[in-house]
Amino acid sequence: MVLSALVLTSCGTVRESRFNPMNWFGSSTTVRADIRPDQEGYNPLIPRRQESIFRQSKVETYAGIDVDDVTELHVERRPGGALIRAVGVTRYQGPYAVRLVKLDDESDAGTLTYALRAEQYRGPVGPVAARTVTAAVWVTDNELATVSTIRVKGRNNVRSSRR
Repeated sequence: MVLSALVLTSCGTVRESRFNPMNWFGSSTTVRADIRPDQEGYNPLIPRRQESIFRQSKVETYAGIDVDDVTELHVERRPGGALIRAVGVTRYQGPYAVRLVKLDDESDAGTLTYALRAEQYRGPVGPVAARTVTAAVWVTDNELATVSTIRVKGRNNVRSSRR
C-alpha cells in the first residue's frame, strides 16, 4: 500500500519531467512557406487554398514545356467530333500535368497545330517507359469543318495527320 501510494503521488512529476518520452519534443509551430511551381518543393497534388468560399484563387498560366519527341498521333472520330491523342517522351522522369496546348499563331483555317507539353523537374533520366506521356483533346465537328491537317509539335519533331 505504501509503495503504491508513493508511485501514484509521483505520477504528476513524471508527467512533466524529461524522463517522459512524450515531452522530448516541444509543441509544434506553424511557418508559412510560399512555394511557386518553379521551385523545388512544389507538389501539384496538394490543393491550393481558396481566397473565399464563393470564388477560387486566380487562375495561373500553364508552366509546361514541350516534350522532347512526339512518338504517336491518333485522330479518333467520334459522334460530334474527334479525339486527338498524342503520345510523347519527355526529357526527365516524372512529368505531370500533361496537356495538348493549341498554338493559335501557327494554326490557320486548314491546319490545327498543338504542342504536347508537360510540367517536369530536372531529375533522373530513367527508362523510356517512365518518361512516356499521353494527352488528348476533344475537337468538335464545327472546329474540324475546314481542317485538313492536324499537327502536334514536340521539341525535336512534329507529327501530322491529314484527311
